[in-house]
Amino acid sequence: MTDAEAENVIEPASFELAQVNISRLKFPLDSAELRDFVDSLDPVNAAAEAADGYVWRLQSEGGDATDIQVFGDSWLIINMTVWRDLDALTSFMYQGRHRELLARRREWFERVAEAMTALWWVPAGRRPTVAEAESRLLHLRANGPTPYAFGLRTSFPPQGAEPVAFAVPEDLGCSV
Repeated sequence: MTDAEAENVIEPASFELAQVNISRLKFPLDSAELRDFVDSLDPVNAAAEAADGYVWRLQSEGGDATDIQVFGDSWLIINMTVWRDLDALTSFMYQGRHRELLARRREWFERVAEAMTALWWVPAGRRPTVAEAESRLLHLRANGPTPYAFGLRTSFPPQGAEPVAFAVPEDLGCSV
């Protein structure tokens, strides 16, 4: 490999995987119907932080992100994390208490037609913002999976992808 070719090689370790998922609540967070979910937040967050490949998670002073608004909608909650890679994220997602919560998600959250989860690569050490997460979700909804924003089923290698120019259709909001 020439020096010029080496300069264009993207090292996977120089990027980390950001993920956002949002959910539309069926009930207020302080309701009896959501008690099991709310009571599981601290243990699940602790398990994530202890998981191999975990890097960071969005949280407010309360220790979770349930009071951080997304898309200006108080019925939406956000979870945003950064992981070493896709394998680390999926390994955590489908085991233990998190897996148990996934199995019960329809009890607590509305079924929504549009994409509610997006993944993208960030330079190692950079933490994504809520505004960036909203942008990535809207991009995925408008364009489908691209290197700029993708889902669990269609992923892309780390790279500095730029968004595709688009106008956001009115019906890509989060209403059900």
